Amino acid sequence: VKAALQQEVGLPQRPDSPLMVMVTRLAGHKGLDLLCYCARQLLMEEDCQLLILGTGEKQFEGFFTQLQKEFPDRVAAKITFDLGLASRIYAGGDIYLMPSKSEPCGLSQMNAMRYGTVPVVHATGGLRDTVPGCDENGQGGLGFTFQSYNADDFYWALTRCLNLYDNDPKGF
Repeated sequence: VKAALQQEVGLPQRPDSPLMVMVTRLAGHKGLDLLCYCARQLLMEEDCQLLILGTGEKQFEGFFTQLQKEFPDRVAAKITFDLGLASRIYAGGDIYLMPSKSEPCGLSQMNAMRYGTVPVVHATGGLRDTVPGCDENGQGGLGFTFQSYNADDFYWALTRCLNLYDNDPKGF
C-alpha cells in the first residue's frame, strides 16, 4: 500500500524510509505553524518523506508547495480535496501528524490508528483522550504526544517516533 501511494503522489518508493502524512484543512488552528517551523530541519536531519493533502490558507498552501520544490524526492504537497486519496494516505502512511492547537474531538487520528498509521499529536482535547502517549520504546500508548504547543516539543515527539521507526520496527 505504501509503495503504491508513494508512486501515486510522485515520491520515490522507499520502503525503509518513514512516510509522514497529514490530511487536513490547511489552517493555523491545525498546528501547521509548528510543522512549517521545523519541516526543513526535520527533512535535512532525518531520513523521511512528507505527504500533505488539503486546501486552505494561502500561506500554508504556498509553504508546502515551495517545500515540495526544495525537496522533490522527500515531499509531496497535494493542494486539493480528494476523499479517495485521503483514504489511501491513511492506509499507506507510517506516521500521522496532527499537532492541532485544540481539537474537541478529532477524527483523523482515529482514522489513522484504524489503518495502523501511528499518530503524533498535541495532547489536547479529543487528541489527548484518544491517543495515549507511548514512551520512546513504543510502550504504554497508541502514539506520540507532546504537551506544550510549541515547535520544539513537536519536533522532539517526531524525532522520538522516527527513532523508534528506525531502530525498533517491532516496537513501532
